[in-house]
Amino acid sequence: MTLKNSVSFLVAISLSFQIWAQQSATYTNNLVEYQKALTLYNNQQYLAAQSLFGSVKKSTKEDVLLSDCAYYIANCAVRLNQQNADQLIENFVKEYPTSTKRNTAYVDVADYYFENSKFAYARKWYDKVDESGLSRAEKEKFYFNNGYSAFSSKQYKEAKQYLSKVENSKEYGSQAKYYIGFMAYEGDDYDSANKYFEQVSNQEKYKEKLSYYQADLNFKLGNFEKAIQLAKARLKGSDANEVSELSKIIGESYFNLNKYAEAIPYLQAYKGKNGKWNNTDFYQLGYAHYKQGNFDKAISEFNKIIGGTNSIAQNAYYHLGESYIKLNKKQEALNAFKNASEMDFDLKIQEDAWLNYAKISYDIGNPYQSAPQVLAAYLEKYPKTAQKEEIETLLIDSYITSKNYKEALRLLEGKKSFENKVAYQKVAFYRGLEMYNESNFNEAKSLFDASIKEPRDANFTARATFWKAETDYNLSNYNDALIGFKQFQQLASSKATPEYKNLDYNLAYTYFKLKNYSQTAQFFNQFIASNKKDDKVRLNDAYLRLGDAYFVSSDYKNAISAYENAIKLSAIDSDYAFFQKVISAGYIGQDSKKIKELEQFISEYPKSKLRDDAMYELGNTYVKVNETDKAIQVYNRLNSEYKMSSFVSKALLRQGLVYYNNRNNDQALSKFKQVASEYPGTPEAIQSVATARLIYIDLGRVNEYASWVKTLNYVQVTDTDLDNATYEAAEKQYLDNNTDKAISQFNGYLNQFPSGLHAMQAHFYVGQLYYKKGLVENAAPHYKYIVDASRNEYTEEALSRLSQYYLESKNWNKAIPLLQRLEEEANFPQNVIFAQSNLMKANYQMESYSKAVLYAEKVLENSKIDNKIKADANIIIARSAMKTNNEAKAKEAYAKVEVVATGETAAEALYYNAYFKHKESKFEASNTAVQKLAKDFSGYKYYSAKGLVLMAKNFYALNDAFQATYILESVLKNFTEFDDVINEAKTELNKIKAKEAKTNSSIQAGGN
Repeated sequence: MTLKNSVSFLVAISLSFQIWAQQSATYTNNLVEYQKALTLYNNQQYLAAQSLFGSVKKSTKEDVLLSDCAYYIANCAVRLNQQNADQLIENFVKEYPTSTKRNTAYVDVADYYFENSKFAYARKWYDKVDESGLSRAEKEKFYFNNGYSAFSSKQYKEAKQYLSKVENSKEYGSQAKYYIGFMAYEGDDYDSANKYFEQVSNQEKYKEKLSYYQADLNFKLGNFEKAIQLAKARLKGSDANEVSELSKIIGESYFNLNKYAEAIPYLQAYKGKNGKWNNTDFYQLGYAHYKQGNFDKAISEFNKIIGGTNSIAQNAYYHLGESYIKLNKKQEALNAFKNASEMDFDLKIQEDAWLNYAKISYDIGNPYQSAPQVLAAYLEKYPKTAQKEEIETLLIDSYITSKNYKEALRLLEGKKSFENKVAYQKVAFYRGLEMYNESNFNEAKSLFDASIKEPRDANFTARATFWKAETDYNLSNYNDALIGFKQFQQLASSKATPEYKNLDYNLAYTYFKLKNYSQTAQFFNQFIASNKKDDKVRLNDAYLRLGDAYFVSSDYKNAISAYENAIKLSAIDSDYAFFQKVISAGYIGQDSKKIKELEQFISEYPKSKLRDDAMYELGNTYVKVNETDKAIQVYNRLNSEYKMSSFVSKALLRQGLVYYNNRNNDQALSKFKQVASEYPGTPEAIQSVATARLIYIDLGRVNEYASWVKTLNYVQVTDTDLDNATYEAAEKQYLDNNTDKAISQFNGYLNQFPSGLHAMQAHFYVGQLYYKKGLVENAAPHYKYIVDASRNEYTEEALSRLSQYYLESKNWNKAIPLLQRLEEEANFPQNVIFAQSNLMKANYQMESYSKAVLYAEKVLENSKIDNKIKADANIIIARSAMKTNNEAKAKEAYAKVEVVATGETAAEALYYNAYFKHKESKFEASNTAVQKLAKDFSGYKYYSAKGLVLMAKNFYALNDAFQATYILESVLKNFTEFDDVINEAKTELNKIKAKEAKTNSSIQAGGN
């Protein structure tokens, strides 16, 4: 080797050494810094450590050092919760795939998240770990941590998979068994849960946790005694929430052991889930009270179960019904049994509930269905029931007691058994009475006939025969009525009926209508002889009609006697009796007595409708005894005080005749012309014209007569004979009862002579004939002609008939003026009552409530009205008061209605009886009224439905939520035709459910 080469070699060696020395120093320095960073990391100073690891990473090129720094930088990022931490770990694994810390990185990150209870994050990183790269000890930790992370995330399948691998581990086994047991418990695998819990129950750290679960497990496994023992042992050291749950376990365990007394305090100590009980909780406490005989307390729990639709609810409702029965609360029991009968979870309970529901329906009535419907439905559903005979007996009787005769008839149609035919006869009779009382006489007659055709009970056959005759009488079929009353008289059973005592009275009236006055007198006398101490009103009427019968037979002495007997009773129509007695005295020549008593009548009866009649008769009698000055004075008084009386035209005519007979021709002509002008077409006008004609002839002033007559359009002298002949031909058909021919000929007369001599009579007769045939619309124009004419003898009847036509067609505006005239002008008291009673109704319909009440009060002032009119008047007062928010007055009026009303009016009154009791917080009394409404008036569905809503409000006010909600739901199901009732029921139900949902988790609040 040359020197040069040697020097070069030495220089190279020296240079290499320097470089190596420099590198060695850098590496050593990096190692020192790395160790400092590692110390910071181990002291959990992650931010400083991360920064120093970063510096080392930047200054080194050593792969191992680079890899380790990247590992710790990422690890620090995880512990510092930096946003890029996961990415740094991923980058480390990707950049250093051969690093020995790859698996450790996953484990470290997962363990970090695990230790900080971020189990979902931990699971993510445990899934990346390569199990094969772990030691045995590391694996156990990995399995437990991964399993627990899955458990905490409720991923029980994966949790069990990992925890099962360490259940025999010395370090992790106990914990693994506890969590595996808990997952089995949560999954309702109580045997497995118990097995695992038993294995760790001797360890102190699990005893506290396990005591509750083991108690609950034993309860769920049916080990009730052990459940009680474990739960009681745990009670003392528990918080309030756990005490509640343990009390539930103890209470339910005692309940299942049938130890109800012991169960009750623990069931009561339960606070519910989130402060709410559910239906099962209420059922168990209620049933425990029920088994102890504490029915009030049982009811208070059972009735909190609202809207239940499972076997527990069915049991609860059934036992609720039994509890109500024990306390004699049958209406409440009805609803409970009905609810239980509508569920089929337990068929035996369903059938028994059905039976109880049917029997109670019969006993107290049913607002949802008629009792016969319920009983018949039970027999149809359970045709082989052991109670068949009993229920069939109740069914037959229920047709009568329910008073829902319309529905009963429908149910009985086609039923052939003897018992059903007996029931049919009775029901047809009672339904006939209902139709009769509603003045539906044709339908009533048909029903009485149907009852007679099933002669199963002699008593009802007799009664139906009587009422069929009475119906014929009201239909003006007097001959048929007479036959019917005689048939009734001949029936052996008739004497035992309530109708028999009035038979003579009815026969007398029928003979009266047939104008057989001798028979009329005979039967009225028989009635009077046997009823002198009974019905004063009917006895008074009998005397009056007896007097009338004698009067029309010209037997005036007996007439006077009968009228005097009527007067002695001091009952109704004494003015009529007095007047007729006076007239009778005149007919037997006692003119002075007649004059004296007529003057007495005029003085003593200032408000009598017959007072104008009396004045007219007094004037006539003065004329008869030739005291014409007094006669003229009385006629003038009549004309002055009763300008609207039909006697005014007659009195004026009489005055004219007095003047004519006394040869005071000018005064006579003045009166005759007044009559002819003011009362055109009337018989008085015709007679006035005829008599005036004689005076003009006597005076030789024929031309003056002719001129005057031409001003009278109803006098056509040249057509007089034809007019009379045409009218008389029509009248003959009328008198012969040839209705259709009479109508035709009267119409022909009126077409030919629209202002004829007999136009007034023709219009009246044809109107009457149309009315009799039921062609009221055809009759109306003829009545209107009479009403629009001057007051005449037909005016009153025409006003009555025409106003009735407008009333039936609901034309209140046209009816009211006619009724007002009728009230003012009528001579007959019954027409005044008719006018006033319909004025109150028409004004109510027109919403003129003050006028309606005014007329109703007028009606009630009349002592002669019957109960139906009294009820109508008080109903108008009550309804008007409700419309004007005067509930105090309405209450008073409805109370009066209830005393006298029948049918739908009575149902309305009874509903308001309940309504006002509810308003006064008399909830039980209100319910009693609703029960009566359901039993006695179930046929009137609207008020039944309104009553049920009221009953629901009452029950809720009495803290019975079950009854309230069940009734409201039944209303929504059964009464959809009544919108106002449905809306009220929905509102009330939503309100109750919203309130109850606050304490019962089984209730879903919300709209319906």
